[in-house]
Amino acid sequence: MIRVVVTSGEPAGIGPDLCVALAARDWPVELVVAADPGLLRERAAALGAQVKLRPFEPDRAPTPSRVGELSVLTHTLARPVVPGRLDPLNAHYVLALLDAAMDGCTSGRFAAMVTAPIQKSVINDAGVPFSGHTEYLAARLDIARPVMLLTAGDELRVALVTTHLPLAAVPAAITREAVLDTLTVLDAGLRERFRIPTPRILVCGLNPHAGESGHLGREEIEVVAPALAAARSRGIDAIGPLPADTAFTPASLSGAAAVLAMYHDQGLPVLKHAGFGRAVNVTLGLPIVRTSVDHGTALDLAASGRADPGSLFAAVELAVRLAGR
Repeated sequence: MIRVVVTSGEPAGIGPDLCVALAARDWPVELVVAADPGLLRERAAALGAQVKLRPFEPDRAPTPSRVGELSVLTHTLARPVVPGRLDPLNAHYVLALLDAAMDGCTSGRFAAMVTAPIQKSVINDAGVPFSGHTEYLAARLDIARPVMLLTAGDELRVALVTTHLPLAAVPAAITREAVLDTLTVLDAGLRERFRIPTPRILVCGLNPHAGESGHLGREEIEVVAPALAAARSRGIDAIGPLPADTAFTPASLSGAAAVLAMYHDQGLPVLKHAGFGRAVNVTLGLPIVRTSVDHGTALDLAASGRADPGSLFAAVELAVRLAGR
């Protein structure tokens, strides 16, 4: 029996709603929600959900979570929350949830962590430079090259060389080292976390038509291709660089374990079209298991009862699978 911690994310968004929804079914592990219990009670009341909250007891042996119950790792909001209305004063509360979950995973108290969506802008408005979960976790855990991988079941997996960067900053960030290091982490994660013995990885080019033999850009010739050659010398089955507009066709994807895209909006629109609402974000390269939802805070849906918990359920299910491995 293991424990999985779930951070409730931005308090003004749908994260607390989704965490309340976890109590709608039994789970084969103990789920521990990191949140302000008062906030969870407010959302449960707004959603008409009957949920019994009990304080997390770290010294008690873990037991499976049952319908109508949630174990809560308590953190207190700085200010009361109005659904849909961001408040920078609660930004440090959001980060405290992440820190507590990480500390619990590194200490062995939790076998994995699952994160509900956060609002990057309000954390930055609070004076804390923040570009996303992936980067924050990596910095806290002293990991130089985390890899963001989104998966829609076993149908499609998409990883990224660069994550939350302005588009204008992407070309400079695509270096031989970045591509090679990302491929190395991705290959290891597919083998170790997903138990794929010989993963075949399709690698997109940066430019349209993968640079059209240098006529539409030389990054493929000068950066991506040499990185792939180095990866192949390490036993990594990396195919490319491929035009991104054809890499995702069924014929190309046949037999591939994952696609490596150069930047966020090159690969993730395809992934989310294929599996939005059930896709899961996994951070590879960390010493802990971390999964997350495939969507944002949906401020307009907070406390409305219209938020779909499917991606959070999928993220918990995958976290349990990966932790078991």
